[in-house]
Amino acid sequence: MDKPSQAALFVWLREQASSACAFQGRIIGRYPEADSAGTAHSFRLIYRDLETEPALADWLARLECDFSMARLLRGCGLYGAEISLAQPLSQAQRLAFPGHLGAELFIPSGALAQLNKPGLLVMDMDSTAIEIECIDELAAMAGVGEAVAAVTERAMLGELDFEQSLRQRVAQLAGADAGIIDRLCADLPLMPGLREMVTELKSHGWRLVLASGGFTPFVSHLQQLLQLDAAFANELVIEQGKLRGEVRGRVVDAQFKADVVSSSAERWQIAEGQRLAIGDGANDIPMVTAADFGIAFHAKPKLAAAADAGIERLDLRVLPYLLRLG
Repeated sequence: MDKPSQAALFVWLREQASSACAFQGRIIGRYPEADSAGTAHSFRLIYRDLETEPALADWLARLECDFSMARLLRGCGLYGAEISLAQPLSQAQRLAFPGHLGAELFIPSGALAQLNKPGLLVMDMDSTAIEIECIDELAAMAGVGEAVAAVTERAMLGELDFEQSLRQRVAQLAGADAGIIDRLCADLPLMPGLREMVTELKSHGWRLVLASGGFTPFVSHLQQLLQLDAAFANELVIEQGKLRGEVRGRVVDAQFKADVVSSSAERWQIAEGQRLAIGDGANDIPMVTAADFGIAFHAKPKLAAAADAGIERLDLRVLPYLLRLG
C-alpha cells in the first residue's frame, strides 16, 4: 500500500477547501455535513489517530464504487468523516473494516438525531459513565468482594432478575462502615471521554441525565461534578454510621430507567427523534429501546444486539459523531 498517497485523501478532507479530490482513478466529491449527498446510503468513520488514515483510505479504495465525503467537525478530539455511496456496504466489506487500528464504523439505519438542536441523553453510570461497578468496589472495601462480583456479572449478562440480585448484593454489605462510600466518591474513575462528550452536548443545549441501578451518593457526585440535569439511583439505608444491607424506596430497575427517558423528554419537551440513551449491560435494554436512538457502549452481547448503534473500540467521545450537525 502506498501510504502517503492513500493518506492524501484524508489530508484533502481535513486541510483543503477544494470541492473534489482525485483518488485511485476516481474523483471524490466533498459535501457539507448538513447536506445530503443525494445518495441513499451513507456511513461514518470515527478514529483516534491520523496514523489510521492510510489504512482507512486503503479500505475505501477497495470498495470499488464511487463515493463522496463530508468532514465531521466536533470538539471532542477525535476525527470523523461521513461517506455516501450509491449502494450499501456488503457484509464482507464491513468485516474488512480496520477497526482494530482504533476506528469505529457506524452505519445509520434511519434519520440521525441533530446535535445542534435540543436533545436528551440518558446514561447508565457503572461501566458507562464511570469505569467501575460501584457495588463491587464497595463490597471489596467491605471484605465481601468475590461473592458480590459473581452476582453482579450474572446480573449484567441478564441471567438474574435485577432487583433480586441488587438486594442479594446489598445484603452482603450489612454492618460495613458507611465511610467507604465517601472514600469511593473521592476516587471515582470517570470513563475516558466522558467529560469531552458532556461538554460537547451541553454546548448545544442538550439535557444530560444519569439513570443508574447503583447508588445515590455516586450519581449525586457525578451530577455535581459535571453539572448534569438530573440523576436517579438507589438509596442505601445507613444507621449509626453503618450500612444496614438494604435499599430504601422504589428500586431503580430496568423499567425505571426506561421510564426516565420518557419522563425526562416530557419534562424538558424534547422533540421526538432527539432522545438518546446509552448503557453497557442487559439491564439497560429497556432504556435504550425506549429512546429514539439507543447506544451500546463496550456492551454485553444482549444489549449490543438490541441497540441501534454500538461503540466497541473507542471511548465516549465517539457519541457526538453519531449525531448530525446541520
